[in-house]
Amino acid sequence: MPRHAGVSEDLAKLDTERPNRKTENLSSLTARMIMEIINDEDSRVAPAVRKAIPRITMAAEIAARTFLSGGRIFYVGAGTSGRIAFIDASELKPTFGIGHNRFVVIMAGGRRAMTAAVEGAEDDTSVPVKELKSAGLSAADFLIGITASGRTPFVLAALRYATSVGSPTACVTCNSGTEAEKIAKIAIVVSTGPEVITGSTRMKAGTAQKMVLNMISTYVGIRSGRVEGNAMVGMQPTNLKLRERAVRIVCKETSCTEAEARKALESTGYRIDRAIAAVIGRAGTSKSSF
Repeated sequence: MPRHAGVSEDLAKLDTERPNRKTENLSSLTARMIMEIINDEDSRVAPAVRKAIPRITMAAEIAARTFLSGGRIFYVGAGTSGRIAFIDASELKPTFGIGHNRFVVIMAGGRRAMTAAVEGAEDDTSVPVKELKSAGLSAADFLIGITASGRTPFVLAALRYATSVGSPTACVTCNSGTEAEKIAKIAIVVSTGPEVITGSTRMKAGTAQKMVLNMISTYVGIRSGRVEGNAMVGMQPTNLKLRERAVRIVCKETSCTEAEARKALESTGYRIDRAIAAVIGRAGTSKSSF
């Protein structure tokens, strides 16, 4: 038997590794036809995510409770999954004012893996445990393992360690019946099926993972008072576009003039929630204060 034959057989059984019959002749098609096929396959992602909403909701509620109690949400992933986790977490500070110390990313290969492949990193089971110990992961935190295959050793090790210290866990995967699903307290399985390019989970699986993390982190932003209506009152206006958006938010929430909104924002260091409170004359801060 060839070396690693058992591993190859296991991988071949995964939906994300199966050849897509609809794209067997992909390389011989025109550009327009290829674009249409990719778009057709992408259109299957949102319905697949919708089927997983009950589990996504469970994870989102745990994430919000954890956050509001002072705990942290850990994202753990490798390759595309790790990069998607990093992107989602990095966008929370400018969007909601949520610091990087509250959504923590443990990525196989570290930061350098964002732009380059780090050989063997996803197979390492000691590094994630070491990093989680160093970060002080505890039962007060919540760990989400992101693995399209559901079998990435790096992520499985993190899930097992989190379970051992009493931390609630969830996984986001695109295959059913995997080890990740067995370990995690909440298994979010988004069945996106075979990829356009066989095994290229940066495509449909990656899109599904980003959608799921968007839903969870956005819910945390809403429940922690960083959204009023659909306005980002926790946003950090770090450039001209965002400062202008902040002005519009204050005007909308208080019916004040642009001049009044700018004055309030400048006096509060561009803290939108405090500017709103200042304009409407409330004592202290608004209900969205954090």
